[in-house]
Amino acid sequence: MTKYGSFPGARPRRLRTTPAMRRMVAEHRLHPADLILPAFVREGISAPVPISAMPGVVQHTRDTLRKAAVEAVEAGVAGIMLFGVPEDDKKDALGTAGTDPDGILQLAIRDVRAEVGDDLVIMSDLCLDEYTDHGHCGVLDADGRVDNDATLERYAEMAQVQADAGVHTVGPSGMMDGQIGVVRDALDQTGHEDVSILAYTAKYSSAFYGPFREAVGSSLQGDRKTYQQDPANFRESLRELALDLDEGADMVMVKPAMPYLDVLAKIADSVDVPVAAYQISGEYAMIEAAAEKGWIDRDKAILEALTGIKRAGADMILTYWATEVAQGL
Repeated sequence: MTKYGSFPGARPRRLRTTPAMRRMVAEHRLHPADLILPAFVREGISAPVPISAMPGVVQHTRDTLRKAAVEAVEAGVAGIMLFGVPEDDKKDALGTAGTDPDGILQLAIRDVRAEVGDDLVIMSDLCLDEYTDHGHCGVLDADGRVDNDATLERYAEMAQVQADAGVHTVGPSGMMDGQIGVVRDALDQTGHEDVSILAYTAKYSSAFYGPFREAVGSSLQGDRKTYQQDPANFRESLRELALDLDEGADMVMVKPAMPYLDVLAKIADSVDVPVAAYQISGEYAMIEAAAEKGWIDRDKAILEALTGIKRAGADMILTYWATEVAQGL
């Protein structure tokens, strides 16, 4: 073996020798500004209500939501996605609490905007499922099916009241055909041209939503397979992407994140707008539950999961760990 003929000639491990070396050559880095905090605010409670399937996550009061928003700003988190949880007796077939200017979500938007101003991108879930007594994301027809076009009319109303309340970004999440175009028109026609749209472009019908149903007090009867995407389909997401962009989406999202990293990577490679991914309740719950059992290292698993989403192409990640992770970065 000669001095210049040693084997192996290529030694990638040289770039893994120390923490400082690994940090220097890292290809992807998490930053607090990558993170968006989903938060639930519940009407009619005087103290935060823990969500049993999501340890560490609560349904906020209006006061504790304000504090959570301030904490997120101080940690450097980019945005907060708000979900309203109305009192059960305010739910009805049309989800009218979702378009009430004094509904819980609109009040929460005003609260957070008054508290942090423009220091946090205030986002709102634009969907009816939290407000309907049947739990679906739209209006039902006489046969009990979700009526796409009647639902779009409701979404247009929701967009207006959320924008009036001061939201920076709306997130239409119902997967109705044409929803982005209708919401964009509704915003523009009411003087809210500067309100942006984060499109839930590829939102799959997933078993991983389970804990979220508790978080929003869902009244769902049946499932959402007629409007959310089939987990078996990939090309369909690219069709949804083309439609959303043509209708005026400013940003696009893949939801859930972990089981759909292939979809996320393809979409990220295909567009010139910001791409988000939502690390949903079931993803959160699995890591927390396994860590509670002592089966995995919680903090390392959280960072690894988020880094994987970032590596797949997400510019922004919605995660219930947003503030915690931002504080540690």
